[in-house]
Amino acid sequence: MTADPRVWRVKGMPLAPAAGHGPLDGLRLAVKDLFAVTGFAVGGGNPAWLAEALPAAEDAPALARLRAAGAHVQGIAHTDELAYSLSGTNPHYGAPPNPAAPGLVTGGSSSGPASAVATGHADVGLGTDTAGSIRVPASCCGLFGLRPTHGAVPTEGVLPLAPSFDTVGWITRDARTLAAVGDVLLPPGPQGPPSRILCAGGTARAAALLGPPVTEVTLSSWDEPDALLLAFRQVQAAEAWRVHGAWIEAHPRALAADVEGRFRFGAQVSAQDEAGARARLTEWRAELLDLLGDDAWLALPAGGPGHPRELSPAGRDTWRREALHCAVPASAYGLPSVCVPTGAAPPAGIALVGPPGSDRALLGLLVGR
Repeated sequence: MTADPRVWRVKGMPLAPAAGHGPLDGLRLAVKDLFAVTGFAVGGGNPAWLAEALPAAEDAPALARLRAAGAHVQGIAHTDELAYSLSGTNPHYGAPPNPAAPGLVTGGSSSGPASAVATGHADVGLGTDTAGSIRVPASCCGLFGLRPTHGAVPTEGVLPLAPSFDTVGWITRDARTLAAVGDVLLPPGPQGPPSRILCAGGTARAAALLGPPVTEVTLSSWDEPDALLLAFRQVQAAEAWRVHGAWIEAHPRALAADVEGRFRFGAQVSAQDEAGARARLTEWRAELLDLLGDDAWLALPAGGPGHPRELSPAGRDTWRREALHCAVPASAYGLPSVCVPTGAAPPAGIALVGPPGSDRALLGLLVGR
């Protein structure tokens, strides 16, 4: 079967075999085009970037662990340009199919891996999540996805966007596979379920199916989502410009206008504004952790469904802002968050957010429910 060029940059049978045997024997990986894969260049979702990239001498550590545990690389799957988008559209390669909602996008930026899993051509989509890029496509495609605690899984060998928020995450069709990958990648941590789930944004009905008692709450950041979003955006964009600004200046118009505009916003963030934004995020993080305590998790909308494929730029921007309102709390505070499909049509999952280090407990709840 010919590989779908909207999904795969390069595909094999497999592209890279397993490097050992273990709990992931036989699982097929769709690897986001940000990860170093031995012998292949990182393309970052952009032909100009790919043209200058050199083949990787070794796998990114997270990928190496998965291959050592028995998984093989089915192929390298597309990403939104330099991972700075949530739509799942790419002007160079197209928009991958979303079989759960054919008229809607997959969401991004882990668009190719999500589509590969949703269409059954991969078992695990290995991706990244900086501002929702695992949880949003998982939600849009009716899949499971985990953004781990910041720093829990190594990001070395992965093209960065904003290091303060970048994480390695993964997408699967079922909870058991999601947890099996976690057993390989995550550090040890508590595995007990929460005593209660705090629900915001209309998630109480779906969260009640998970087992623990639910309580509806109002978050200050939910009441003023634009304030949180602005603080996050200032830090994210400032970091992204430091990482990629020189390349963007040397390659004007190589990126789509909306993506380039997000990077260039970072050039306008002063050191004082960035420091102030970081201070606000630290304060709000402490408030949320105080609310959660040791025994509660938070349930939020996960950021789906996707937007129509032919939506205008203004419409995409509105959709992006709404998705970010859902995804940014976990991203801004470095917390683990798992997307759980609800069975809605079109797909729209809920996201459970736990305290730092509760990754295995989040996965354990899904497997045991």
